[in-house]
Amino acid sequence: MRVLLALLCILSAVPAGAQTTWVTGAVEDSITHNPLPGVTVSVMNDTVKVATNKYGLFRIVIPPGGTTLLFEHPKFFSRTIAIEKYSRMLVALTPRDKNAAAVSDIAMAKAKAKARASHSSNPNYGNIGMGIRTFFDETYGTIYENKFVATMKNPSSNFALDVDRAAYSNIRRFIRLKEPVPADAVRIEEMVNYFHYDYPLPDSNRLLAINTSYAICPWEPKHKLLQIAVRAKQVDINSLPASNLVFLIDVSGSMGQQNKLPLLQAAFRVLVNNLRPKDRVAIVAYAGTPGVILPATSGTQKEKILNAIDYLSAGGATAGEAAIKMAYQIAVENFIKDGNNRVIMATDGDFNVGQTSDQEMEDLITQKKESGVLLTCLGFGMGDYKDSKLEALSSKGNGNFAYIDNLEEANKIFAREFGSTLFTVAKDAHAQVWFNPEVVKAYRLIGYENKLLADNSGEDDNVAGGIIGAGHCAVALYEIIPRDTLPSDSALGQVKLWYREPADSNTITMQHDIDGKYTSFEDASTDFRFASSVALLGLLLRKSSYRGDGSTSMVLSIAKRSLGADNGGYRKEFLKLVKELKKTGNLK
Repeated sequence: MRVLLALLCILSAVPAGAQTTWVTGAVEDSITHNPLPGVTVSVMNDTVKVATNKYGLFRIVIPPGGTTLLFEHPKFFSRTIAIEKYSRMLVALTPRDKNAAAVSDIAMAKAKAKARASHSSNPNYGNIGMGIRTFFDETYGTIYENKFVATMKNPSSNFALDVDRAAYSNIRRFIRLKEPVPADAVRIEEMVNYFHYDYPLPDSNRLLAINTSYAICPWEPKHKLLQIAVRAKQVDINSLPASNLVFLIDVSGSMGQQNKLPLLQAAFRVLVNNLRPKDRVAIVAYAGTPGVILPATSGTQKEKILNAIDYLSAGGATAGEAAIKMAYQIAVENFIKDGNNRVIMATDGDFNVGQTSDQEMEDLITQKKESGVLLTCLGFGMGDYKDSKLEALSSKGNGNFAYIDNLEEANKIFAREFGSTLFTVAKDAHAQVWFNPEVVKAYRLIGYENKLLADNSGEDDNVAGGIIGAGHCAVALYEIIPRDTLPSDSALGQVKLWYREPADSNTITMQHDIDGKYTSFEDASTDFRFASSVALLGLLLRKSSYRGDGSTSMVLSIAKRSLGADNGGYRKEFLKLVKELKKTGNLK
């Protein structure tokens, strides 16, 4: 009887209608952003506790009255966080010994890289275009730097406009690991285009605007710098068309490392949380054989989509060919007319089952893009990362390419820049810059080496140019050798731009005259100067013969005075990276 009375007292203390809820999330190292396994997660003032799995993930039931979670690990400072109902948490824990943690991570990375250097994980990996170079077991497309072109011989320069930014975050990864940066990983245009610029938006009746600036070159004062910026129309996220997305996720054995699948899962969580009710998502995962993990599901069912992502695990070979076909098939079956139809491939790029040569994979993607489905490639990992393959596939798929080295990069791509990442406003965009031979003796396009087009590409409707996302700005820089004597008031040249709207096959043409008047570098705009500092760092990392008097000190000096509004703090982060390069001695 006493036991029964006690039980009744306990039950009467529980409010009517009280429910238990589940909280899920992930725990990461605040410095390396790697997932943390073995973290104890407990409800304060209660006995409920769980531990994070090998991917840093946890799921815990919250009893009635539970308000706070405690996160504990012997090598990290403990942390308490208030519970929000049905919350998905991302918790960063600070190491008790920051230096030891950093040294340990670097040593481990070096040991793994050394082991991988002795063999190739994919002997079928092919060579295409200008070839590839291997850094440990990572592969990069060979870059042969653009040379100066005599204007009298060839006054026109043609290139595909693109806003890929993968190279910058990949370079950042090497710098943070205190490793030398492979020269062929340095695509200067992707470094420059990583940052936001405040060039004027187009008029209300136009989709794109062309802006040009001309000033003295800081690393070669006898030369000039021309900056061309193409700014896309800013579109409110809610007014963007509905999205039909297929997540194509690599869960092969090579993705089992902490900076691959666990980071990939965290990145996709960010994207899912930004979905709207009118969007839908399907998930295809592939290892030995591909499989549909989630059929096309409405953006209103975020919990269902997130659960499918959370319970992915790595193991098996990489059946890239079959998986790509399956993903495109699902995208076509759920095609939204005038919508954003896109396959988002997330992988380290190592396909070793089915078609594995670059040329075969590119032919497959080229064929699939005729369906109207675009391709976004997301690269993950280190040591066996295939940058060259992912860059080529995204280009052939009328898509874009990003490298995710930490969760902050995922937030940048899928939260802060959601519209420009996933919503294309112009496709097949390519430019022709004509230089006036009376004013320009020679010119050199900085970067864009693998995006150069034939001289007659301007009016060719079959040219596969790049894509430009909503609100984004594509920037190109030319180093100019002017004539010794210049005619007064002569134009420097002209920019012509061709592009198509996503759902239209008609080509639209724009043109913009370039004024021959220049300013001192100090009087140039903040954006002009900052973009120049990023380009100079790229020249230094490539050990370019065109770096002139440039140095890391010059990069720092220019960038410090060109931070501007710096939304997101990415320009300040750039300064820290350059300082780190100077400190490690990997760049003089």
